[in-house]
Amino acid sequence: MQHAVGSPLPQPHQPGHGPAAGWSPAAQHQEPHHQGAHHPGVHQGPAPVPPPAAPGYIGTPGPGPIPPVPPAPPVAVPHALPQHHQTPVPAPDTTGHVPLPPGGPVAMPAPPPAAAPVPDPSATTLAVLLIGPAGAGKTSVAKYWADHRRVPTAHISLDDVREWVRSGFADPQSGWNDNSEAQYRLARRTCGFAARNFLANGISCILDDAVFPDRPVVGLGGWKRHVGPGLLPVVLLPGLDIVLERNAERSGNRRLTDEEVARIHGRMAGWYGSGLPIIDNSQLDVPATARVLDDVLARSIASPPQW
Repeated sequence: MQHAVGSPLPQPHQPGHGPAAGWSPAAQHQEPHHQGAHHPGVHQGPAPVPPPAAPGYIGTPGPGPIPPVPPAPPVAVPHALPQHHQTPVPAPDTTGHVPLPPGGPVAMPAPPPAAAPVPDPSATTLAVLLIGPAGAGKTSVAKYWADHRRVPTAHISLDDVREWVRSGFADPQSGWNDNSEAQYRLARRTCGFAARNFLANGISCILDDAVFPDRPVVGLGGWKRHVGPGLLPVVLLPGLDIVLERNAERSGNRRLTDEEVARIHGRMAGWYGSGLPIIDNSQLDVPATARVLDDVLARSIASPPQW
């Protein structure tokens, strides 16, 4: 039988016979496949495999008959990527470069503290607690400082919030009692909530209060709990004569007796040696005190006080 197109096929091997006369490995080739063509009796499998050559074979069969070799079954070869798609093995690095692990975020090293720029307190979101006795100028300095900052800033006065209570207001000047103590605690919590709300919306705040150093749990510790650990306390403490003079200019329930002013001022002296920054504004007006406050806050940001 012959192909429809091409040369005749070699004679099939018979048992006990050698290869057909004139057959050579070059005669083995695969005929072109014609789609849809079917020829009965023609083997449709792979082309016959030439028999292995005898030792010393160089183009001619060795002596003696060579038994036929059955065609080897097809072996599934796993798919391999082309050579140019395979990942090359990197050469050993001798430049000192440390390879990073694949995937995952990489944190850039922060500059050393000495090289880090000191933030500008006038353009930084802050929470400041201005401490001082009655007549120290806390409210005036806090308002001026908040008015002249380059970022949004709120002033929260404890006395203003405490005076929100109109009916049933407990005035400590009429005698310190459980009602006045409760209203002070309520005002501090309200101010702390307002400060956290302002800070969460990117607005700085400055609070003022007459916090005593001999009551850390109620005073400074309470403000820290209400506002947060980032609160920066600063003490405003002029001389006693300045405090008495300024208190005399007050009116209403915010004016205290001289004896009460002297007693509060004496208790405030306990802040010396506490580690908190103290500003003596006896010879400073409000704008000058606000500038000193900025300088103090810049140092507090760079090295927060331990309190």
